Amino acid sequence: MLDRIKAFLTGAEPHQGRRFHNLEVAVAALLVRAATTDADFAGAERDAIRRIIAESFQLSPWDVDRLIAEAEAEEAKTMDLFRWTQAIKRDYDEQERIALIEKMWEVVYADGVLDDFEANLLRRVAGLIYVPDRESGQARQRVMTRLGIEPRR
Repeated sequence: MLDRIKAFLTGAEPHQGRRFHNLEVAVAALLVRAATTDADFAGAERDAIRRIIAESFQLSPWDVDRLIAEAEAEEAKTMDLFRWTQAIKRDYDEQERIALIEKMWEVVYADGVLDDFEANLLRRVAGLIYVPDRESGQARQRVMTRLGIEPRR
């Protein structure tokens, strides 16, 4: 933010920041896909993505916004999950893949409601990155507990 203000006052270009790795874009794109699957990309979901990306990659708020913008642009170009899931499978071990599924559950539950399309997306992504249903279900339960969401009966 300070870079943008300084650039505005001096007329200089703002600091461009670092280039993002394919893995970072892949993770951000999957989180964006999770948030946009129900066609309601609300503030709570966007805030969850910002926090998750900042914590996962130790990025500044400026770089978090840039990564999300890049992921949204890349995500808009493709409906295919293959590009993103291949990067995840190649670069993440089993625990990191489970943690990613948990982060995706956190994004879809950020608005307090799980849409059928969101649940379907999580099942597909979990399968594509070799996270067993049991592990995905446990990740989902951890998120619901953390967010205070009661399971439907």
